[in-house]
Amino acid sequence: MFKHILIPTDGSELATQAVDKGLALAGAIGAEATILIVTEPFRILSSDAMQVESTRASYDADATAHAERVLKAARDKGAAAGVTVQTHHKWHDSPYEAIIDTALAEGCDLIAMASHGRRGMAAVVMGSQATKILTHSKIPVLVYR
Repeated sequence: MFKHILIPTDGSELATQAVDKGLALAGAIGAEATILIVTEPFRILSSDAMQVESTRASYDADATAHAERVLKAARDKGAAAGVTVQTHHKWHDSPYEAIIDTALAEGCDLIAMASHGRRGMAAVVMGSQATKILTHSKIPVLVYR
């Protein structure tokens, strides 16, 4: 059975539901969990609304504050569920690579994550981190939708 579950999140409602379900799974099977949030670095040209409306300094500060809120909530939920939780905030140009790299570095044997289920042009333009992880990960992936 799984002993260490990586649960990536972006703080969205869907990802938060996946955190809840991943922590419930960890609690049920006696696994520990690592919660990860990955922030893409600030770019001058971007389609990300948070970056378009920000300066680099304010983007970095806002992104860090957001990550801290999301990770604190996850730690609190883990403690309430009796699950040992560690958290990480990483900055990376390719979130899916940071997720896979973290899973390997932390010795995780399952990645449990949400998928926004983007299709059509939204999937082409925005990409799907879940699809990229499913394509590239050698670690089993559980996708919540």
